[in-house]
Amino acid sequence: MKEAVAILTGGGPAPGMNTVVGSVSKIFLRNGYRVIGLHGGYSGLFSENPRTVDIDFLFADEIFSRGGSAVKMSRFKPTNEDFEKRFNINFFKDNNIKLLVTVGGDDTASTANRIAKFLEDKGFPVKNIHVPKTIDNDLPLPPGSPTFGYQTAKEAGVSIGLTVYEDARTSENWFIVCAMGRSAGHLAAGIGAACHYPMVIIPEMFYKTTISIEKIVNLVISSIIKRKIQGIPYGAAIVSEGVFHVLSDEEIKNSGINFTYDDHGHPELGKVSKAHIFNEMIEKKVKEIGLKVKSRPVEVGYEVRTVRPIGFDLVYCTLLGNGVYKLFKEGKSGCMVYVDPKGDVSPLYLKDLQGSDGKIHPRLVDIEGQRAQSLINNNLEFLTEADYDDAKKYVANPEKFDFYKILNW
Repeated sequence: MKEAVAILTGGGPAPGMNTVVGSVSKIFLRNGYRVIGLHGGYSGLFSENPRTVDIDFLFADEIFSRGGSAVKMSRFKPTNEDFEKRFNINFFKDNNIKLLVTVGGDDTASTANRIAKFLEDKGFPVKNIHVPKTIDNDLPLPPGSPTFGYQTAKEAGVSIGLTVYEDARTSENWFIVCAMGRSAGHLAAGIGAACHYPMVIIPEMFYKTTISIEKIVNLVISSIIKRKIQGIPYGAAIVSEGVFHVLSDEEIKNSGINFTYDDHGHPELGKVSKAHIFNEMIEKKVKEIGLKVKSRPVEVGYEVRTVRPIGFDLVYCTLLGNGVYKLFKEGKSGCMVYVDPKGDVSPLYLKDLQGSDGKIHPRLVDIEGQRAQSLINNNLEFLTEADYDDAKKYVANPEKFDFYKILNW
């Protein structure tokens, strides 16, 4: 029987999933391996009858440039009981599987390690290599290296963001945009910077103060008033959905949102429109203080997850797929494949990325770095002490909307 490679995809979609799967498949097929796509993420490994597809060259070649994922995804996270009672070890034995390739984020990577250890304890060692994926760009890769899918998602988000900003100019209204990002603000910051939005709000900005909905609302109003002083009646603000992850339970309760939670304990932010919620709160606030402003909400989320990958990610994901084979032939396992900006491949071991608590912590926007500070100080528009006299034409207490005071910078 041929030696085989199994590939599964976990978490949510990101542009380039099919490019990784197609590239891994092609290089292993060329070298005589059978390639099995496992549908349903990890759920297939805990089922008596997993859904699989034998991937041949024609299948791999057809999917590699498409968005979405031809190997169907799942957020299933196995419990200890699943391992004890339902793990399908025969799937590995009957198919002579030598390598499990997992494509996903930190949760997918952690579960891959558990499976590899479980198989080794059962006397059937299988190598596992992980390909890091997320449009959030928050996996702790070395500086300057994006997670695959981020650049494409940002490009799609910028297309939406520029259209929204054109509408703002045309209608002389404001738009409140909310962008995906579970705990880091990379996507919102990237879109906002590219579109020259006068206000960008990400969780990393609140490192010197406790985040609250009132502060988020006041930051947007700070920008609205600043533009009124300048004689500009329109604008757009973008908020990262990650702010919800650092809001207190009381703040979330007061917002009126009732969250459900996924298998990993994360609030399912995709089920509610954060832009709508913020827009409602901003409209209420501007009415209270007597500002004449119309605003509209726009959510940027699922629209950017399954688009066709741009050239950057087509090349990057191809190198990652080829890198899986390179590491496998070198005997590496229990690692993520890493391709540096030069194209060199190396392993990143999960144990080296874990904090003292054993968790893989997200890579945040370096808000104090020159890149972020340049954009904040030169592109955003907000009230400071120098604007107080002019701002009093619109609000009695401009210091409440002072950008630096709100953030305690």
